[in-house]
Amino acid sequence: MLKRALEGPIRAALSDTPVVMLVGARQTGKSTLAGALVEHRKASYSTFDEPRFLAAARADPVQFVEDLDDTAVLDEVQRVPEIFLPIKASVDRDRRPGRFLLTGSANPLFVPEVAEALAGRMEILTLWPFSQAELEGADGAIFTETLFHSRAPKGLSPVEREDLAGRMVRGGFPEAVEREDRKRRDQWFSSYLTTILDRDVRSIADISRLAEMPAVLTALALRSRGHSNKSALSQDLGIPVSSIDRYLMLLERIYLVRRLPGWHNRLGPRLVKSPKLLLCDPGLLCYLLRWDEERLLSDPTSFGLALESLVGIELAKAADLDGGDPRLMHYRTAKGVEIDFVLEAGDGRVAAIEVKASRTVEAADFRRFDRLRETLGSRFVRGVVFYTGDRALPFGDRLEAWPVSALWAGI
Repeated sequence: MLKRALEGPIRAALSDTPVVMLVGARQTGKSTLAGALVEHRKASYSTFDEPRFLAAARADPVQFVEDLDDTAVLDEVQRVPEIFLPIKASVDRDRRPGRFLLTGSANPLFVPEVAEALAGRMEILTLWPFSQAELEGADGAIFTETLFHSRAPKGLSPVEREDLAGRMVRGGFPEAVEREDRKRRDQWFSSYLTTILDRDVRSIADISRLAEMPAVLTALALRSRGHSNKSALSQDLGIPVSSIDRYLMLLERIYLVRRLPGWHNRLGPRLVKSPKLLLCDPGLLCYLLRWDEERLLSDPTSFGLALESLVGIELAKAADLDGGDPRLMHYRTAKGVEIDFVLEAGDGRVAAIEVKASRTVEAADFRRFDRLRETLGSRFVRGVVFYTGDRALPFGDRLEAWPVSALWAGI
C-alpha cells in the first residue's frame, strides 16, 4: 500500500479527539487507510455498505453503538445519519480519544443535526485520490511550506509533455492509476459514476432525474477554468437554475467537485466573489471530456485545461494536509483580470499561482500579479507561474517561474 500523506494528521487526531471522521469520494482508499490505522488496536469494524450492518443500525442505532468495542471503525457512515446522536451520547459518557473512526463518502456537515451533534467532539479530514507526490513516494505535505517560506526549488527533473499527459488521463483514483489500458480505465470511470449515482446520491437526496448528473459534471469540466455561471449552465443544459444549485450542492457533498471561493479584500479593487468549481480528479475530467493522451498532446487548449485541473487539485490536497491553512481560492476582478489560484495563510500572507502549458515563460505572464501585489504589499509572498520547463527562474520582485514538477518532487 502506498503511504498516504494524511496518515500523520489522522494519527494525531486519534490521539486527542474522541471521534475522527475520514471523508472523501468513493474509491479513494478510505477503508484501506482506516483499517491500517487501527490494525494494532482491538477494534470492531462495520461497513454500512453491508446489508446486515445497515439494517441493524437503522433498526436500533442506540443498541448498535452500545454493542461496539472500545475502539470502532464505522465505514460509509453517511448511510445511517441516525447513528450520530447515539455516538454523541456515548462520547459524552466517555471522552477517551480515538474511540470512533468513521469514514464517509458524503460530507456530514451538510446535515445540520449531524454537525450539531458532534460539534467539539469530532475532527473531519478529507482523503482525496492519490496526489502525484504520493504516487512518486515524495512528501507532498511540504509543498505549501516551500511556497510560503523557502527559496525557489532547485534541481528538479524535467517532465516531458508525454509524461504530463499520462498523469492527467490517469488521475489519482487507485483503481484508475493501476489500469494502463485506456478502455479498461474508461470502463472503471463509467462504473464508478454509475455506482455513485445509484447509491450515494440516491441515498442522500430525493432526485428523480439522476440521468442529468453526468451531463452537469461534463459541463462543469468544460468550464473548470472560469468562475461558475449557473445561468449559463442552466441555458446550455436545459435545466432550471434551481436544479443546477441542487446538483452542485450534491456533487460537492460527495466530493466530486471542490468549490474554490473568490478571494476578496475590502481595500482592493472590485472583485468577483463567485466560486470556481474544480473537479476532484483530472483523470475523471479527461474521461468526461473523452480526452486521451493523443488528444492532449495534439490540442494545446485541451492540454492547458487538463493541466490547470491537475495543478488545482494538487494544490487542494497540499492545503488540506495543513488542516485547510492556507485556504485555496481564485482571483478575478470585475474588469476580467484573473489569477488561477490564490492561497491565503492564516496570518494573511498570500501566494498566487498561474498555470501555463508551455516550456517557456515571458515577463508578460506575470503582469496579472501586479494589482494583487500592489494591494497586499508585504503580505504578498510570491507569484508563481507553473510551466512545463525544468528550471525555477526569477522574474522580478517576488515573482518566479516554477516547473510543474515542483508539486510532487518532495522539495
